Amino acid sequence: MRILHIDTGAEMRGGQRQVLLLLEGLRGAGHDSILLAREESPLQKAAAAAGFPVFGSEAKEVFRRSRQVTLVHAHDARAHTMAAIASRRRFVVSRRVAFPVHRSVASHWKYQRAARFLAVSHCVARELEAAGIRKEKIDVVYDGAPTVTLAKEWSAHNAAVALASTDPEKGRGLVEEAAEMAGIPVVFSNNLANDLRQASMFVYITKSEGLGSAVLLAMSMGVPAIASCIGGLTEVFADDVSGIFVKNDIPEISRAMSRVLNEPGLAQRLIEHGKTRIGECFTKPHLLAGTLASYGKALDA
Repeated sequence: MRILHIDTGAEMRGGQRQVLLLLEGLRGAGHDSILLAREESPLQKAAAAAGFPVFGSEAKEVFRRSRQVTLVHAHDARAHTMAAIASRRRFVVSRRVAFPVHRSVASHWKYQRAARFLAVSHCVARELEAAGIRKEKIDVVYDGAPTVTLAKEWSAHNAAVALASTDPEKGRGLVEEAAEMAGIPVVFSNNLANDLRQASMFVYITKSEGLGSAVLLAMSMGVPAIASCIGGLTEVFADDVSGIFVKNDIPEISRAMSRVLNEPGLAQRLIEHGKTRIGECFTKPHLLAGTLASYGKALDA
């Protein structure tokens, strides 16, 4: 197969990392990919450096390039719109966010145009169903955790790590206050793969989440994870086994952070079971197999 991928993101966030991981997996399985990405974006540069043909993410490019492929894969909302308007081939859409789908006439038209939807979690799949998308058109395809260098030997003396996000949906303020209450230093990271290598824990607090690729990264690196018990995050790990779930409550977050450092055996248990959980559901082969299965259904429809 030859797949045209469209991603319009300006930053290298979880969705863009999954696009790159998928491109690599498809190439390894013998399939060709073309990427339409924002000019000068980190994804465009990374994909070009990896040897993939990359062009601008414009509607005219969708129209032109889609004639040369088997299927089109839109990876975000703007890409979905462009595919609905300009694609000359069937297209599928990745849906990563847990927000309700807009109910306008234009939105209904756009969503009915897609051959299939790849929901990043069952939580996201339920939002699509609530918007009137038939269950038979939705596939749940979990993210794959990238293969990265493992964290150094765990130490309670290391700082906690959290995302350096200014997104109001992300609870940076809650993490800051909880860490202060627990007396635990926290690093707000713009480079998780680097900073998690010397982390006592990863704390991810949010008001909404489709799945939680940052939490998957921490678990795959062998870092204990604390996360909001919300949205698709509830599908990532088992509470008190492979991670710790908390309410978005400062004292509760603080207690969980203190437990990781002070409760005998807890950190190692979370690390071991976290890695096992990644291997069970969240690897590149899982991502590739689920995506190819969805592609096959779209082409057979």
